[in-house]
Order: sequence, then C-alpha cells, then structure tokens
Amino acid sequence: MSTIVTIGGISAPDSDFTRQASSLVERVHSDALMNHVHRTWWFAEFLGRKRGLKYDREVVYLASLLHDLGLTEAFAADQRFEVDGADAANLFLKANGYAEQKAELVWDAIALHSSAGIAERKQPEITLVYMGAHVDVFGLRLDEITPSLVDDVLALYPRAGFKAAFAEALAEVVRKKPHTALGTGLVDIGHRHVHGFDCANVCDLIDHAPFES
Repeated sequence: MSTIVTIGGISAPDSDFTRQASSLVERVHSDALMNHVHRTWWFAEFLGRKRGLKYDREVVYLASLLHDLGLTEAFAADQRFEVDGADAANLFLKANGYAEQKAELVWDAIALHSSAGIAERKQPEITLVYMGAHVDVFGLRLDEITPSLVDDVLALYPRAGFKAAFAEALAEVVRKKPHTALGTGLVDIGHRHVHGFDCANVCDLIDHAPFES
C-alpha cells in the first residue's frame, strides 16, 4: 500500500504507473540522484500551477522521476545520456501497459530535458520537466516558488551531497562516451572532472568537412 506524498496541500499523482516508476528509481539510483528526480517533479508541479499551465500531471511525474535513467549503470547505453534515459523509460512504460501516445510524450520530455531554448517551446509537460530539473541543478526560476514549499521539498528529499554526486555521474558519462559530449554542457564537465578529456572541436569539424569552401 503506497503512501501518497503531500506538500503544501498538493498530493503527488498515485497510480500503478507512478508507484512502479518510484520503485524503479529507488532501485537504480543513489539517494542523491533519487532525491533529485523527486525534487524535479515537485518543482515542475509548483511552476506549472504558478503559471496556470494545463498538463497531464502523471506524465510530468513519470518523466521527472525517470529523466536520469541514462545516468545509471542499469540503463546507460551508447547514446547521449538523455536519449538512453528516454529509451529506457519508454520501454519500461510500454512494457507495463502505459498508453503509447503518453509514453512518447515522456520520451520527448526526458530526451529534451537539458535542451534550453527548445524544451520551453514544446508541450507543457516537456517544458515543466526541463524547468523542474533546472530549478534543482542550477536554481533557475527558484524565485517563482514559495520559499516554504522549497523548504518542505528539501526536508522530504534532502540534497545530501547532490552537487558532487551529479557532477560525478555526468563525468562518468564523459569517461565512457566522450563523443556524446560534443555540443553539450558535458564538454565543461569533461574539462573540469575527467583527466585527459579530449573532444572534437566544432571549428575543426567545419574546417575539415570534405568540401573546398
């Protein structure tokens, strides 16, 4: 029997799918990363309500909780970690009977959750997962959320070394798949946290294209 989490009079979605997703992230994530994905949901929900958006709360919840599966040993594959996570979430949801159209929306939200300038222009579910994650990682839009709600979220899902744990998880992606860093913020992670990191330079790629000019 599940315990429904409530903060500020708002209850998290509760269904077979949300319980299965919560159980999955508990199994595959460290406490630091598991708390991050839960905080992502709550921050997304608060922003969605504050902005008066209309969205599928269950989709946002599922995408929030599953958005970093690509950073786990269980689900890391050979694509960008966002795409690995999106693929894993999509397969997990469909295998459990989730509606295909909604599963595809979850895929988009996870695949685009680090895509500034794109996610904000998509469906509200995609926008909110992007914004919720960025509140937690960078503090963006934190001023839109009532401080007492932030405090309540942090009390339930403490940060507990999140900054270092998240940087290390991204660094591990760079170590194993340096080619996926090109054109992303993982280049910065590689330069600071991965000894000997080297990545193709976009200027060189343009210069070396097989054309005269």
